[in-house]
Amino acid sequence: MPTQWQDIMTSATALRRELHQHPELGWQEVRTAERIRTTLSSLNIPWRACAGTGTLAWLNRNSSGRHLALRGDIDALPIQEKTASDWASRNDGCMHACGHDGHTATLLASAQWLKLHEAQLPGPLTLIFQPAEEGGHGAREMIRDGALDGVDEIYGWHNWPAIPFGKLVCPDDIVMCGNGIFTITVNGEGGHASQPELCRDPVLAASAITLALQQIISRRLPPQRAAVLSVTSIEAPSAATVIPAQARLGGSIRIPDEESRKHLNQLIIEIASQTAQSYGVSCEVDIEPRYQATINHPQPAQRLRKLWQQLHGEQALAKDIAVPIMASEDFSYYLREIPGAFALIGADDGRNHSKPCHSAHYDFNDRLIPMVSRLYAGLAGLTTDSSN
Repeated sequence: MPTQWQDIMTSATALRRELHQHPELGWQEVRTAERIRTTLSSLNIPWRACAGTGTLAWLNRNSSGRHLALRGDIDALPIQEKTASDWASRNDGCMHACGHDGHTATLLASAQWLKLHEAQLPGPLTLIFQPAEEGGHGAREMIRDGALDGVDEIYGWHNWPAIPFGKLVCPDDIVMCGNGIFTITVNGEGGHASQPELCRDPVLAASAITLALQQIISRRLPPQRAAVLSVTSIEAPSAATVIPAQARLGGSIRIPDEESRKHLNQLIIEIASQTAQSYGVSCEVDIEPRYQATINHPQPAQRLRKLWQQLHGEQALAKDIAVPIMASEDFSYYLREIPGAFALIGADDGRNHSKPCHSAHYDFNDRLIPMVSRLYAGLAGLTTDSSN
């Protein structure tokens, strides 16, 4: 059996690198979905398409025991890869910069191992291969198409380069923040750069709005409340001698709860509008809510932590990592529907795996595949020594 286990892990690593070479953006994961489905079929695991490029698969489907679900996300990001790896992206401007290739390969490796021991599973198991996690609300659409039908409990994970390798973060409550994006369009009066008095400069106003927004967190919210507001872009295309008529700001917020979201959104509108008025221009504020906070359920979180420690030792929990992590996850949709837990697992082993997610230099740490596959096997109800 050890050889069989190792063969599966070796194959999963090769698959991960293949997926990395062929990344696809959210709702465009046609090749990725085909690769997943072909693999499931070769393993004689039943599956169906879900929400387009998503896939549901089942093990021990007709059992009457507690029904668990395991999730892996499959989409990539619009980033030009700058690694020099042999498996670097072949798709220009698209990259698996968040490790979803690794999450997918890990779930497929787990599926293969669990299929070999299907008769030992204590209950049904749903495998969720989810598209469009990166802002596309893929989890929401998977749920609408029946991904959680009959499921009692769900688990998921994310690799995290900012955490030491193999250390796990899985609190009993909030693990990752909610998020939203905003666009502020500043409308002024353009003209010649030599005659600013005849213009109403939207660039100057946009600069002032940017500075004013940065003071919301430090001066308008309690210091105990975890929140982030980042202005991430300013656009005001023009010629060197022309004051443009319009400027546009874009940015992102991170919030721990919906009360904080409401408060922060109101302040963005208020401060942007009043600052614009003071500069003699007007503005339009568009705010798009994305994901709510990812909030674990205590019992599943405790189960996951205990199993991780059984596998990797009492010291395997990252107790000095501040939570919530300010990034966001659409796994929050699942946890709003049924009990479950989501874990962050450290990827930084000192071997070029410290680059953050969403970096053009990021690469998934393949050493996590067998570790998380053992975790998934344990959560599914197999004794962990069977995968050693």
